[in-house]
Amino acid sequence: MENKRNNKYECLKLENQLCFPLYACSNAIIRKYKPYLDELDLTYTQYITMMVLWDRKKVNVKELGDCLFLNSGTLTPLLKKLENKGYIERKRLKEDERNLMVSITEKGEELKERGKPKKAYNIGLWGISLKCKERLDKKKGTGMKYGVIITLKEMNGKNRINDFKNLYLSRGWLVTELDVKNQIDIYTKLEEEIELE
Repeated sequence: MENKRNNKYECLKLENQLCFPLYACSNAIIRKYKPYLDELDLTYTQYITMMVLWDRKKVNVKELGDCLFLNSGTLTPLLKKLENKGYIERKRLKEDERNLMVSITEKGEELKERGKPKKAYNIGLWGISLKCKERLDKKKGTGMKYGVIITLKEMNGKNRINDFKNLYLSRGWLVTELDVKNQIDIYTKLEEEIELE
């Protein structure tokens, strides 16, 4: 009976939360951006807002919020700060004053050149450097298995995922491409509770 009561709260354990590793991963990635964003004097959310405006030039606030998954409470002060820096302009449409348009300024366009992705790989290793620092002597550490999870996204309109896979396969790595949506669906299905009558 005690075991059944304990199992009732299994879903509340941190290690059983699918959202937590995604949250931790997201924070870790954003921390990696910080030194580059400090050079631009932008926060991460300001940077992704500018990315949309570099692409679209002009967009209404609702569409911008939908694109960035940000609500108006978060977006309004963010846009105000970007406007104070001179990167964007906000104007209401004359024909419908409820519709607030955001457009990029010339100064905002100039920032685009400094905001380009930095090439982190110059010797064909995509910026990946594996360092093994173990407290074992060399003989005991031989053949130690480890895994690296990498998320790749296209840069400058060029998708190089297959280049990455081929390079590391040729170096003897085992490379597996995961479909995150399928993994989440499988996890959800496995966690379903089935009640038998």
